[in-house]
Amino acid sequence: MQQVIKTLIWGMALCLTLTACAEVKVTTQQPHPRPSAAPADKQKAKPHTTATHAKLPTMAEVKQKLQLKYEGKQPSKWGEHLPGVIDRLPTKEKVIALTFDACGGQHGSGYDAALIQYLERERIPATLFINSRWIERNKPTFMRLAQHPLFEIENHGTAHRPLSVNGRAIYGIRGTGSVNEAMDEVLGNDRKILELTGRKPKFFRSGTAYYDDVAVNIVHDIGERPVNFDVVGDAGATFSAKQVKQALLQAKPGSIVILHFNRPAGDTAEGLKQAIPLLRQKGYRFVKLEDMLK
Repeated sequence: MQQVIKTLIWGMALCLTLTACAEVKVTTQQPHPRPSAAPADKQKAKPHTTATHAKLPTMAEVKQKLQLKYEGKQPSKWGEHLPGVIDRLPTKEKVIALTFDACGGQHGSGYDAALIQYLERERIPATLFINSRWIERNKPTFMRLAQHPLFEIENHGTAHRPLSVNGRAIYGIRGTGSVNEAMDEVLGNDRKILELTGRKPKFFRSGTAYYDDVAVNIVHDIGERPVNFDVVGDAGATFSAKQVKQALLQAKPGSIVILHFNRPAGDTAEGLKQAIPLLRQKGYRFVKLEDMLK
């Protein structure tokens, strides 16, 4: 009898021990471990977030809305300087906005490294209007420029076409031929820049800087502001260094200067180097568009 009782007690103790071990396993096991945080450099590789994109309507939604609004509208104005296009900064301060275009395409996808290096060395902020074709040919350089605090990246269109709704041409370049084509020219590069940088462009400059008045309104409705200039700084990087210098010295308080950084064989960099010290002596400082156009 005593042996039976001892056997029962031993069996009960064993059951209790096994139960306790099972409970420990249950409470300490993590069947879905949390992934470790990504390294900081990997996190920076994706500057945009889902939230950024969630706030914006899709291209299809924007196009559907604006197609209904503008279909059948006939333009009455055409040119570089139209109502709704910003040509100067709204200030009397001695500030100048240097804007540089990169047009892309067969003859426009170069990179004037000497010019950009001069801006960096002299700590000169600038606004860079960059075309989709240039981005595709120079993506590593584009990403470096986009991450540089001196530079502001803005929209220079998808195919570098004059912006119109009826195909009007300038300099032998046919403009966008419909409301839909005008929207594609703005939105295609808008979304490309957003995807790559996490920042939606605030400003737009069309290829050739020409617009009709309907297209200007389309740009505004897309959520960007058309920006041109009051000083032609290098005429598509065809000016000599002396001509670039003379053009820049014509700038006034609030001037927006158009130049180019996609043609390294031109004299834009050299003309800039000659003009900047003289402008500084006159008390001018340099600003990005986003600093002055809120």
